Amino acid sequence: MTHNSVMNSRNSVCVIVHDKSTDTIAAVHYAARNWSPHPAWTVPGGKAEPGEALDEAAARELKEETGLLVDPADLKLVHVIHVEQGWDQAGQFVLFVFAADKWTGELTNTEPDKHLTARWVPAGHLPEPAFPTATQALTAYLTGGPAFSRYGWEPAAE
Repeated sequence: MTHNSVMNSRNSVCVIVHDKSTDTIAAVHYAARNWSPHPAWTVPGGKAEPGEALDEAAARELKEETGLLVDPADLKLVHVIHVEQGWDQAGQFVLFVFAADKWTGELTNTEPDKHLTARWVPAGHLPEPAFPTATQALTAYLTGGPAFSRYGWEPAAE
């Protein structure tokens, strides 16, 4: 079935690039921005464009932010986070967390206007301060679950 309409996307993606030989992950240190008043650490990622496949968006964002190249077919979906309020204060979004242990290229700060640095950090945790959703995603990846979590929502009604 073919759909001719394209819905506005509120999907975001990130990639945990895990170098298992050194037990490190690729991380970027965001500079202060209008939606983040203080610098913070996170895993590479960003918004999926309307009509863009999520795995392709993840590979594109990884390349744009770090210079690392992954084949979308090598990405493994490891977690999904439903965020109540987005970085832009425009409402909720869904963050799809992918992991990769195969890539090419060298980790580089390819967006110095957005990031203070990009570097390999111990896989066990991101440096502080870190975006809460990035910490949540990394914890789920390292512990093998859960597959889904929420951020910012009121506790579920009983």
